[in-house]
Amino acid sequence: MSLRTRLAVGAGKTVQWTTRRLGFGGGTNLPGRIARRLAPALLQEQSRRLSDGVVLVSGTNGKTTTSRMLATILDQAGAQVLHNRAGANLITGLTATALDVGLWGQPRYTHALFEVDEAHLPAAIMETQPRVVLLLNLFRDQLDRYGEVDTIAAKWRTALATLPPRTTVVLNADDPAIASLGENLQAQVLYYGLDDRRHGNDALRHAADSIFCYRCGTPYVYDPAFYGHIGIYRCPACGYARPQPDISLRQLALDGVRGSTLRTIFSQRDGQLALEVDLPLPGLYNAMNATAASAAAYALGINLRTIRAALEQFSAAFGRIERFTLAEHPTLMALVKNPIGASETVRMLTSGAPEPLDLLIAINDRIADGTDVSWLWDADWEALREHARSVVVSGTRAADMAVRLKYAGLDPAMLRIVPELAQALDACADQTPATAALTILPTYTAMLELRALLVERGILKPFWES
Repeated sequence: MSLRTRLAVGAGKTVQWTTRRLGFGGGTNLPGRIARRLAPALLQEQSRRLSDGVVLVSGTNGKTTTSRMLATILDQAGAQVLHNRAGANLITGLTATALDVGLWGQPRYTHALFEVDEAHLPAAIMETQPRVVLLLNLFRDQLDRYGEVDTIAAKWRTALATLPPRTTVVLNADDPAIASLGENLQAQVLYYGLDDRRHGNDALRHAADSIFCYRCGTPYVYDPAFYGHIGIYRCPACGYARPQPDISLRQLALDGVRGSTLRTIFSQRDGQLALEVDLPLPGLYNAMNATAASAAAYALGINLRTIRAALEQFSAAFGRIERFTLAEHPTLMALVKNPIGASETVRMLTSGAPEPLDLLIAINDRIADGTDVSWLWDADWEALREHARSVVVSGTRAADMAVRLKYAGLDPAMLRIVPELAQALDACADQTPATAALTILPTYTAMLELRALLVERGILKPFWES
């Protein structure tokens, strides 16, 4: 390690310690920003020193949970994993994570696993030269930051084209925007996907994004669509179609908010391997996250027995299907941040025959959330109409959410606007029947604010300790 890098690591670690000590946060970005000013190549240098390489995970939805799943699998396999667990996924956050080295700069890990913001993936690829890149999906999300899906996909395509044959790119076959990235790469390509058609719809929902053939521009035909533009698709004009998955989720049984059972098939040159997992996370999208994590682990050479053991003991990342008790109410908190994520969360909550829902929905429009909240109108809140018993809406755009729920058909008498999050949390707990479950659906900054309140009350740990 060069003297310049040593100085950068020392400065970054000092800022990180001070930030946490003084209670200013988790020290997940500022230390990386300072370290990069002193040694711009720090992340690149530290990545090269890892014996088993770097894994990058990116996508609009699910990257935090999928990264956590993959980290759990690697831990189960006995690997020493450097991981940005707190979710700081900008290039400065990755650099801050890379500050975790020994006293004399020696590596403390065999692998690095980085969740990466969509806009920062090209830079992360260039600096880390990853062993595996796992790409989950692309949906409209924070148009003020990212632009349209095609804009991000084009930048990813350029970055992936630089990867050598020793790299494996793991792609979601069910997302046309993602699957098309696998063509004409030097890197090896593995596809994963869902082949249990029972979970599909006959037609695309209005929140679908990548619906036109990337080769000829003709609308895809789906048979079926699972959610958004995710599904089994083909172009009726030029014949382009969803690639056959190398890792196929053949059978999926969903059990409401409790969990799911997965049977996944791994294709090999000499046959197939089957993996059966009882996943303690609910929802179709979490089953897909588990399939993605399994595919990346398979690309890393981890055996299926280890993958199964890790996934069956998995617990979600902070704010993503996080469970705790609030004023004697069993409480579930699930992040919502774009039309597809919100729609699938509502679908999970309302599937089967659930108990009546008592909800706190907290919508902010800060930079990290996306300042454009028009996405509220594309999410399928209508599914709450037959299941909600009471709803408190909060956050900087509480009134917008209340209007959206009114147009979704919810009785205005069951809606209560409480803009301040602390007061909203108490109001929701107070009006929920004794021992009944409470559900919290926040956007990103609202989730962080709510967690800070819950940490202050001794209910949760700080996110950098979770």
